[in-house]
Amino acid sequence: MVEEAERYRRELHVHCYRMLGSYTEAEDAVQETMVRAWRRAETYEGRSTYRAWLYKIATNVCLDLLAKRKDVVLSEAPMSDVPWLEPYPDDQLPEELAVARETIELAFLAVIQHLPARQRAVLVMRDVLGWPAEETAQALEMTVASVKSALQRGRGTLRKHLPERRSEWAAAVEPSAEEKLVLKRYVEASLKADMGTLAALLREDALQAMPPSMEFFPGRRAILEMWAPVMSGQEAWGEWRALTTTANRMPAVANYVRRPGEEHFSAVNLDVLRIEGGLIAEITTFPPATLASFGLPEKIFE
Repeated sequence: MVEEAERYRRELHVHCYRMLGSYTEAEDAVQETMVRAWRRAETYEGRSTYRAWLYKIATNVCLDLLAKRKDVVLSEAPMSDVPWLEPYPDDQLPEELAVARETIELAFLAVIQHLPARQRAVLVMRDVLGWPAEETAQALEMTVASVKSALQRGRGTLRKHLPERRSEWAAAVEPSAEEKLVLKRYVEASLKADMGTLAALLREDALQAMPPSMEFFPGRRAILEMWAPVMSGQEAWGEWRALTTTANRMPAVANYVRRPGEEHFSAVNLDVLRIEGGLIAEITTFPPATLASFGLPEKIFE
């Protein structure tokens, strides 16, 4: 039974990540799911698939964890209100599942973090996992009517706060050729501190959030004003290097800097880009601690 449960570890991790918004907390949740499944093995009666039984346990583990969190108020900048938000490495997504961008990208995750816990669980189980209302109600110990009501409210929140053009790239499972080209230009301009090119790559209404700091920069001008002292001028940090990757089905880049007098480049952050129409619409910048899950180094030596 333990070996059977291990077969589903990776997809359960993605499920817990959607529920919690945190890669690290999802790891803890999956481990607790495995422990509970082992302890309660005799309670599995075969009325549902073993996979569904594990998902029920995992969902309830997440609900237990969410009960310990303080509620957050949904603002016009959802990602700035979710300090625990972390990126997910694409190369760790289960190969056996076609994980579409619309169910894993950061904008979706940030918005559903603001839903009440059971409403979030209903939305994920119904619209992401595709569970019937009856099975969802049984797993969450709710009535079918309350499940349908929770789903309607959750969908309404998504429509209000998610990007308008999101449906156009819903089926994507990896960055497009256009997105890769924009990432390449973004990296090249960043390394050269080419503020003109960086400005041209940003939408006028671009947003940048920096979990867990809660910092938020709305608009191209605010972003450029924040970047300028770091990249050029008397306050410039030093020489930059970059390693590209993908996170949450979007292009991403790990940034490193070598300050004057240092022999190596140290990790600064990870930028995950949301690109629309050939321009950067959103940048979510994560601290260097997140690089470990991507298998990226803390330091680069040359």
